[in-house]
Amino acid sequence: MSTVITADDMRFDAEHIWHPYTSMVNRYEQFPVVSAEGVTLTLADGRQLIDGMASWWSTIHGYNHPHLNAAIQEQASQMSHVMFGGLTHKPAIDLARRLLKMVPDALQQVFFADSGSVSVEVALKMAIQYWHSAGRPGKHRLLTVRNGYHGDTFGAMATCDPVNGMHELFTGMLPQHLFAPAPQCGYGDDWDEADISTLQQMLETHHEEIAALILEPVVQGAGGMRFYSPHYVRRARELCDQYEVLLILDEIATGFGRTGRLFACEHAGIAPDILCLGKALTGGYMTMAATLCTQQVSDTISQAGVFMHGPTFMANPLACSVANASLEILETGLWQTQVQALEQGLQLGLEPCRTLPAVADVRVLGAIGVVELIDPVNMAEIQPQFVAQGIWVRPFGKLVYVMPPYIMDAGQLDHLMSGIYKVLSSL
Repeated sequence: MSTVITADDMRFDAEHIWHPYTSMVNRYEQFPVVSAEGVTLTLADGRQLIDGMASWWSTIHGYNHPHLNAAIQEQASQMSHVMFGGLTHKPAIDLARRLLKMVPDALQQVFFADSGSVSVEVALKMAIQYWHSAGRPGKHRLLTVRNGYHGDTFGAMATCDPVNGMHELFTGMLPQHLFAPAPQCGYGDDWDEADISTLQQMLETHHEEIAALILEPVVQGAGGMRFYSPHYVRRARELCDQYEVLLILDEIATGFGRTGRLFACEHAGIAPDILCLGKALTGGYMTMAATLCTQQVSDTISQAGVFMHGPTFMANPLACSVANASLEILETGLWQTQVQALEQGLQLGLEPCRTLPAVADVRVLGAIGVVELIDPVNMAEIQPQFVAQGIWVRPFGKLVYVMPPYIMDAGQLDHLMSGIYKVLSSL
């Protein structure tokens, strides 16, 4: 199969292929990629871009990694797929073992899913089915906080911010859940108990109908790239226990080292009842996710019947194999040094942006760097400017942010930081 992308290919793309979060009428430029190596994307015209996005935060070990390549090639020669209903296989067993060694001890069961959004759907269904099986079907609503984002499918959309989120168009069709104010205490701020007082009041008032509280721990991702106090997560755990509500933590964006801890809940020193993982699970090679839960959750559901979910490609052997290879790399511990270096480089490289007139705030946590602007970006204009600087950055709204692959070296990071500064200087 030819990898050459022609002008006719690009015309066809523009006329017939609907890219994410785009209009088919008011199109803006798409950039054709022909290869990727390490942290570099090569375009069809030969230009090379330093990738600051890790392909939506997933390609933590970089592109074309020999260990991941070997894993997927070896598995493809044996078995690319087999249904997971009534059958099992070694890659899935090994992956479950690895995950259980990494996550908090309280989590004992692994349900494999297709994508991050589906892992959230699974978590929500677990919570609803748990209370139904426990003889308390009235506990069927969800509680969350403003500025959250949990995915694009209907169940997940219902727990995203209903006003400021990207899914407000569907508000009238979605289940009506409960929303507390977004946490206000920043990651390094002194704790103020008033920050969680409304959440506590809502739990006190509505706990008989709340099945679960769902949070993105410490970092609210696509809802605003907000970093908040780990103590909020700690108190949330205590309140869920007090009011008999399950705690779901969505670590799809933060899992596998992105915040400087293997999982963001480690900043708070707590364990959820249900944990959602995705994105970096396979090192960015294939779509795959997992929903983990405690023995209490699985036993309660199972004593009353079966759990009602079963994706066709659940535990796909190719995806499991490459996920095992990705987690093997993480098991070496090198990611800790890599993320620490990225955090220092991001702090140093993005700080000059703070003085620019278009910039409202700059913040960094782990391998996450954010420049918040005063006004929303014009994607049609700003994206080509980043490409002209030899970098790939994909802003949204008022946020210009990066989540680089962990393997990015100092020189590549300097190039990325310099390019961002130059583009933002021109706004």
